[in-house]
Amino acid sequence: MRQPMQVYFVLYILCCVFSIFVITSAVDTIVVTQSIRDGQTLVSSGGNFELGFFSPGNSKSWYIGIWYKKISTMTVVWVANRDTPLNNTTGAFKLVDHGILVLTDEANNAIWSSNSSRAASNPVAQLLDTGNFIVRDGNSDAGNITWQSFDHPADTFLPGMKYGFNLVTGLSLVLTSWKSPDDPSRGNYTNQLDPNGLPQFFLREGPTVLFRTGPWNGLHFTGMPNLQPNTIYKYEFVSNQEETYYTYQLINNSVVSRMVLTPDGKLQRLIWIDRTHSWNLFLTAQVDGCDRYALCGAYGSCNINNSPACECLTGFVPKFPKDWNGADWSHGCVPKTPLYCGAGEGFLKYSGIKLPDTRQSWYNRTMDLDECRDVCLKNCTCTAYSSLDITGGGSGCILWFGELIDKRVYTEYGQDIYIRMAASELPAYGSSKGKKQARIIVIALLSFGMALLGLCLMLYVLKKKPKREGIILYNPGPIQDFTTGNENDDLELPLFRFATIAYATDNFSVKNVLGKGGFGQVYKGILTEGQENKEIAVKRLSAYSRQGFREFKNEILSISKLQHRNLVKILGCCIQEEERMLIYEYMPNKSLDSFIFDPNRSILIDWPKLFHIINGIARGLLYLHQDSRLRIIHRDLKASNILLDYEMNPKIADFGMARIFGGDETEAKTSRVVGTYGYMPPEYAIDGLFSVKSDVYSFGVLVLEIVSGKRNRGFRHPDHNLNLLGHAWRLYKEDRQLELIDKSEKESCNPNKVLRSIHVGLLCVQQCPEYRPTMSTVVLMLSSETALPEPKEPGFYTGRYLSEMDTSPVKQEGSSTNGLTITLLEAR
Repeated sequence: MRQPMQVYFVLYILCCVFSIFVITSAVDTIVVTQSIRDGQTLVSSGGNFELGFFSPGNSKSWYIGIWYKKISTMTVVWVANRDTPLNNTTGAFKLVDHGILVLTDEANNAIWSSNSSRAASNPVAQLLDTGNFIVRDGNSDAGNITWQSFDHPADTFLPGMKYGFNLVTGLSLVLTSWKSPDDPSRGNYTNQLDPNGLPQFFLREGPTVLFRTGPWNGLHFTGMPNLQPNTIYKYEFVSNQEETYYTYQLINNSVVSRMVLTPDGKLQRLIWIDRTHSWNLFLTAQVDGCDRYALCGAYGSCNINNSPACECLTGFVPKFPKDWNGADWSHGCVPKTPLYCGAGEGFLKYSGIKLPDTRQSWYNRTMDLDECRDVCLKNCTCTAYSSLDITGGGSGCILWFGELIDKRVYTEYGQDIYIRMAASELPAYGSSKGKKQARIIVIALLSFGMALLGLCLMLYVLKKKPKREGIILYNPGPIQDFTTGNENDDLELPLFRFATIAYATDNFSVKNVLGKGGFGQVYKGILTEGQENKEIAVKRLSAYSRQGFREFKNEILSISKLQHRNLVKILGCCIQEEERMLIYEYMPNKSLDSFIFDPNRSILIDWPKLFHIINGIARGLLYLHQDSRLRIIHRDLKASNILLDYEMNPKIADFGMARIFGGDETEAKTSRVVGTYGYMPPEYAIDGLFSVKSDVYSFGVLVLEIVSGKRNRGFRHPDHNLNLLGHAWRLYKEDRQLELIDKSEKESCNPNKVLRSIHVGLLCVQQCPEYRPTMSTVVLMLSSETALPEPKEPGFYTGRYLSEMDTSPVKQEGSSTNGLTITLLEAR
């Protein structure tokens, strides 16, 4: 009897020792062979944060989350499965192969998983003392992070988090409120840094803007003067070509502080007070009634010290006086005296102002305020200007185009802004000095007009005697827009001499030909600028081209006013005798089709790079449709019109078929259908109707081609006669989407990203234009983990007979290898 007792005693001691070992070892990490279940947690190395299962308040649902370990009141800062809760405590949270985190239910069904653009060969998941839960490659250094919770916040902004967007990865962080204190699922309120124009944060309820921080002015956001240096935390705003974000760090590590978006839509900074065991409000984004977005409408200003708070700016009057006097200020104000460009207009300075909404703005970091004024004065659509950075006396330039919305007056921390006014509204007008100045201006304008007329006559004479040397860089003057029929302002596009381009291309040598298309040929050239040589691509209009002067001028008009990292940059043009040429930046990796449709070259580009290209094209289209000064419909988006620079960044090219839309124009019809079959949406190919949704359709085709490595037009499959869209739709309906992946991408692909790309592509190619998403929605869908709607049947889904295709007189689009590819014009 004694021996069994000794055995039990030894087993008991061993169990105790084992328990102590489990509790005290590696509690901040898990590997592929481990999982976390109810009652088990990870604790960060310094003991600041804990990760595990929790059930908030009176809820009966269970979630995986992260909360503060050292404070008495449980405060959750991150939730993984916020929209897909567990019904009981039998779930498991684990790390699987390639570094994917998965939460499973009692039936071992995955109800939530992370995604990553990079796979980890020996993944380790670790909870850091910052509250960031990361997945890293255990074979590499600790900085090799393949996924992190800081990139996917819930309702809380923690110290060290980069709160903004990344232009390289397409990642954009969004704070989303809980539905209620007992329900962490996504609520109605979001806060996000908007990349349009000069970046600024927007607090929204659904799609409705509630509050705007205003842009960063070097010290704080112009709409948050209460954001001041303090003893609790230090903050920083970073903006460069790769990323833009706001971040903060605690000065004293013993202090616990967080930013949170509450279920009732308040953006607050809270500090934990250990003495009272409660969170203390330190700062709130919305201070008073004047922080309500656009309360006073266009050209109205809000002053919380006045009653009523709204008033029109000096020189402006209520648009609807009756409504305005009845405290309905939403329609705003209009200029007292209408503006006529060049009629002695000037700018009136306003001080102590929260700068207007900058989504319709342009900015430059190197210009001074005088240069800013000159640029704005020369552009009739420019309504105001201001300094970009107010530190050190001020620097940089912001220009506004269109109405000025959401302004308020601050007594101490506001900023100066200069707003365009008619001459009669300027202080000097009416005085003898002002009249004298007006006379001087009129005389100067008349003199300038006569001189300009003489110059035009001289240029006309010189045009009959073309010279063959030197580079001319001057404004070619207004060019008629044959698409819209409107006369445009000076384009300020450099005009090169024919001799300069001929010299750069070695007299258009055959060895410099990059490719050819319906326009003519494209040549590589070396342009000498001072002591440096610059590579260029020259697009030369052929005398026998199926495209003509209409497309040449249209491309100049469309692209000369556009600046975006995902659009090809035009350097100038050449118009001499019968010669018509466009000069572009040179793209060394040529066009996208030369990679994805070439079996030998497709292995040189992996899935992360392809996904980067998809996002870049999406952002370029978003800029054309929404963020540029002009709304541009490309109308010929295809793989051969996507060029790749040295770093494989995509740039949309060939704007010969583009159409400029007016401010309230959303759709147009043409009897001259141009473009490339396979990329045209049904409503355009059949009825000549086109809109922004036409480009969305072409983008969807392009996404499916990138994923599959196959052309939509000319696609063949042994099991059916469907085109690529029909094939992708069929695989989607049968839940076999991954079979669409090109074999060269399978090893490097992230299945979640691929499935999401296919899903988005199918949403874009739906038959009905109304069902297709806008490009702003597409960009959001590609960069987030939100649930996607079910796509409907794609356009041109019906099967076809191979014999009919083989004998069709319409040519297929040929593969292009030029650095600047040309649109193939085809009759309807």
